[in-house]
Amino acid sequence: MDNLYRLVNLMQLLRDPERGCPWDNRQTFASLVPYTIEEVYEVAAAIDKQDFPLLREELGDLLLQIVFYAQMAREQDLFDLDDVARSISDKLVRRHPNIFEEQAGPGGATWDDIKEAERRAKPGSGALLDDIPDALPQLLRAWKIQERAASVGFDWQEARPVLSKIAEELTELEEALAAEDAQDRLAEELGDLLFSAVNLGRHLDISAEDALRKSNEKFRRRFRCVEQQMAQQGKSLANCSMEEMEQAWQAAKLE
Repeated sequence: MDNLYRLVNLMQLLRDPERGCPWDNRQTFASLVPYTIEEVYEVAAAIDKQDFPLLREELGDLLLQIVFYAQMAREQDLFDLDDVARSISDKLVRRHPNIFEEQAGPGGATWDDIKEAERRAKPGSGALLDDIPDALPQLLRAWKIQERAASVGFDWQEARPVLSKIAEELTELEEALAAEDAQDRLAEELGDLLFSAVNLGRHLDISAEDALRKSNEKFRRRFRCVEQQMAQQGKSLANCSMEEMEQAWQAAKLE
């Protein structure tokens, strides 16, 4: 763990008001959030590529974010990195009573039961869905909302009724389009359709976020093929007809 201590010490130096880095000293909890989100997605991209040297690098970048937050908290006498590690260690023991029986005590509670008990014990826990963060990517947030509702039995038992719900939502969107409804109504119907699509993925144990990421990559790969085909013919996409691009697209799908 020597290198972890080295990283903590480096961050302390970077945040030193007199000898540190001006950029690092300007940062706040809020200003770091976009960088943290970016690093999480870069970790996910490295895993998708199965690029493990890159994954090691990206995990380091993500670890730096945690150390950065902990250093700022330490400066304000809120907590430090050791408190963060202790908190997650205690949580792991608490949520695995079957494994850490001596530490946590015997009991037949499930992981979800324990999480729910912890949620209710928090001050101002409120209604069942209140503590699901607004800042989550909305596909993931939809999954979390549905999962939380399912935990109290508000859910279909299988995927087929969800397919019917998707068909229903698609019909409502088509009707709103045909009626030339206001943009707000169209957005609402499209949102309902997306929410139901996420729900289908949840029932099939398929992350909508992961599925969409793969579809994005597939489209990007095929569109690159279209560009290459047009370039081989001495044409740019801006000067191609839709029919030409569609023909190239169909060829790209066969590759």
